[in-house]
Amino acid sequence: MIQIEHLSVAYQQTLALEDLSLTIQGPTILGILGPNGAGKSTLIKAMLGLLPHSGKVLLDQKDLGQVLQRVAYVEQKTAIDFHFPITVRECVSLGLYPHLSIFKRKSKEDLQKVEDALKLVNLLDLADRQIGQLSGGQFQRVLIARCLVQEAEVIFLDEPFAGIDSVSEDIIMQTLQTLKKEGKTILIVHHDLSKVPAYFDQVLLLHRKLIAFGKTEETFTKENLHAAYGHEL
Repeated sequence: MIQIEHLSVAYQQTLALEDLSLTIQGPTILGILGPNGAGKSTLIKAMLGLLPHSGKVLLDQKDLGQVLQRVAYVEQKTAIDFHFPITVRECVSLGLYPHLSIFKRKSKEDLQKVEDALKLVNLLDLADRQIGQLSGGQFQRVLIARCLVQEAEVIFLDEPFAGIDSVSEDIIMQTLQTLKKEGKTILIVHHDLSKVPAYFDQVLLLHRKLIAFGKTEETFTKENLHAAYGHEL
């Protein structure tokens, strides 16, 4: 369970998010929706402690910042260096490190987790390729595989489907559905409203303030969308 209590974020005295309070019960796949500048990415960065904020974010009654080993985060692709000299397999293996002590080497079981994750996202044949040689969709699948290896309980994804091919999008969504069945809670910043009913169990509509939050079939309504998007809808 994730509890957000009176969360606010300000940039140079301008409120980017104002007094958000809600409780997310998992397992679930939650879509975070709203127009450009609504505070969607700001919300997940604040929850993770990557931005200064007021208020609290709790995971099972504990400050989320104190249990980050239980959390995985995939930021927008524009913030990632594709030219870093690392292979697909090595990149996915980075997900192991939150669970390894400083002197512990990766075990056979650890390495098998990497192979299993690559197989699940259909990238085993590209395991030795440098990440800069991948398409945008393939690289996004690498980042999802890294989350799988990390075995995080809560996964934050910032626009994971932006600019990727439909095959990769389908593979990623199938993988996320599998993770939800395993008990994970997944929060996704998303912009394509046409996919919302098919993708999300719950939605959170933002426009700097909380517009609506709840089950998709109850919350993803014309009235709430107009309240969030206004003339941009």
